[in-house]
Amino acid sequence: MMTRIKVTQVKSQIGRLQNQKRTLEALGLRKMNQTVEHEATPSIIGMVNTIKHLVSVTEI
Repeated sequence: MMTRIKVTQVKSQIGRLQNQKRTLEALGLRKMNQTVEHEATPSIIGMVNTIKHLVSVTEI
């Protein structure tokens, strides 16, 4: 079974690059301190790495 990760937005998307805003939206993050769960697939890991300075990640 694939591991699951919990992604929480900890910094604002205001003033960020367009691709970073779109990545947050694609992960389902719209507000500060919002948390979503995802399977730890290579595509999700890549998206998280793109915005690693805006989110905190924990394994479930």
